[in-house]
Amino acid sequence: MSQLTRRSMLLTSSAAALYSATGPLARLAHASEMAGRPATADRRFSSPAIETVIRETSRRIADPHLASMFEQCFPNTLDTTVFFNDQGSSPDTFIITGDIDAMWLRDSSSQVWPYLRFARGDSRLQAMLQGVVRRHVKSILIDPYANAFMRSPEDAPLSWARNDDTSMTPGVAERKWEVDSLCHVVRFAHGYWRNTGDNTPFDATWKASAWKIVETFREQQRKDGHGPYRFQRSSRTPTDTLPLGGYGNPARANGLIFSMFRPSDDACIYPLFIPANLFAVQALSNLTELAYKVAQDERLAKACDDLRREVQSALTQYGTVQHQTLGTIWAYEVDGYGNTLMMDDAGVPSLLSLPYLGCCPSNDTLYQRTRHFVLSTDNPYFISGRAAKGVGSPHIGISNIWPMSIIVQAMTSEEDQEIVQCLRWLRDTTAGTGFIHESFNKDDASHFTRQWFAWANTLFGELILMLMERKPSLLQVAL
Repeated sequence: MSQLTRRSMLLTSSAAALYSATGPLARLAHASEMAGRPATADRRFSSPAIETVIRETSRRIADPHLASMFEQCFPNTLDTTVFFNDQGSSPDTFIITGDIDAMWLRDSSSQVWPYLRFARGDSRLQAMLQGVVRRHVKSILIDPYANAFMRSPEDAPLSWARNDDTSMTPGVAERKWEVDSLCHVVRFAHGYWRNTGDNTPFDATWKASAWKIVETFREQQRKDGHGPYRFQRSSRTPTDTLPLGGYGNPARANGLIFSMFRPSDDACIYPLFIPANLFAVQALSNLTELAYKVAQDERLAKACDDLRREVQSALTQYGTVQHQTLGTIWAYEVDGYGNTLMMDDAGVPSLLSLPYLGCCPSNDTLYQRTRHFVLSTDNPYFISGRAAKGVGSPHIGISNIWPMSIIVQAMTSEEDQEIVQCLRWLRDTTAGTGFIHESFNKDDASHFTRQWFAWANTLFGELILMLMERKPSLLQVAL
């Protein structure tokens, strides 16, 4: 079964399209899609602080449909995906993506990211979030090259990954090397510390995982050969596997970090993936601060900062390309031999998302030129239809727009009219469910993929909170 069929089967909003399986995950999927939030007793995790935020925010949103979407989308991760265990000596939290019963490092970090700011006012929420930090540490020490993990080492990998030609370790769900997986982990750990002031999860085990991140990034600069990672899968979808013995297409070692797969879990064409390297610079800056101020390990801090400087220098030299009318913009992928790929994908990190991730200010001139490219027909994956306009992904095809890109477009815009248009598109493309899907057909939003995609739901909630702080007037009038 191809990646497209496996993870993104085309669904409609009708009851017939819902899971036919039984069990708790199927019931939660049904509750999410057909009846708004699950009943209180059926929710995986509840937070008084988050419930207060939902009530106070939704009553300040003039558009009733937008308010209803916020009420059910923002808590969707807590309601349906959190498996929290606080019975041992330290909390442990496993977070599924929604319709896939596995924990992606990237998704799980992003799913709970918007809750961090409320943790100080809710001790149980803080404990659950600390459990995410600890589960990430445990996962990285299992395999820093894996993108997704199972709940227990005894669990079999995801069905489509069981015959992959790579070094699978018990507990790994899928082993696609994506630079951003580790960057997201660092971003979340740093955000946890900054928002809570809690140093307790940053112990010797955390320090070991931090060293593992630096070592893995160094290995994947590939200055001394391919390194230990290789991956091949028997698939009819070319983007689901790696060529040339599983090491990926060739690229010249130049200080950038090689990424074999994108945030979409699609294989890179040129393995020097620029959005992830820009994200790595920011992550290494965060890791330097954690190493120095929290772990009090100057050697680790220096190792992080040295690598950050090297990647930053390589980005300046190799990460841009000349657009025929816009001038210098960020490339999407390069190979160090002079070949570049000019596009953007909806998956975060993307070129569009750079200010959201803290990689640059939104008014940075290089970013603004790049953003203009991304949101134009010069980007082969900018898709325009009767339902909306936005960035899509090769992961689904050229007929589908990803709501995640519309959310990020609004997050990175200072133009009121652009933000309002994004809100209208988001409101009007849920196929009547009030939830954010992975993608929808550009001309008919009732044809969509992934009915239960918690990251996109939480990200929408984060957008609403961001606007409530920065531009509340946009939410206090009818759309």
